[in-house]
Amino acid sequence: MFRVTNDPIDLQDLLDYVGDPAAGAIATFIGTTRNNNEGRKVIALDYDGYPEMAEKELRRIGADAQTKWPICKMAIVHRLGPVQITEASVIIAVSAGHRDAAFAACRFAIEEIKKTVPIWKKEVYEGGEVWIGTQTGQPLPGRS
Repeated sequence: MFRVTNDPIDLQDLLDYVGDPAAGAIATFIGTTRNNNEGRKVIALDYDGYPEMAEKELRRIGADAQTKWPICKMAIVHRLGPVQITEASVIIAVSAGHRDAAFAACRFAIEEIKKTVPIWKKEVYEGGEVWIGTQTGQPLPGRS
């Protein structure tokens, strides 16, 4: 399950998808909208993207993870459009025989999403809005 959606993401759908009798572990990552960033009060995030290419890249990330770790299944769903405070922007679920592989694949997936998936984030805050991340041509704070 590798997809983008304009709808809220249902964690249980991903957990059901990755469930496997051979799995002794399921690791998840849920990226949520927080109410502040760099001293600004955030009202919401708004994601834009190229859905067909984004889904292709998500599938590639899943395939790469399967070559690196002995995982059973992986699911990644990313939101497009407005995402309100506390709502999930992205959810990753990975099942594996053991926790180390599940955690590693989950971490790998979110880092790759940030680098390669054509989804862009606009932060809407009190008094304005700004595009966040590498698509602006400026590195994120603390990253090169």
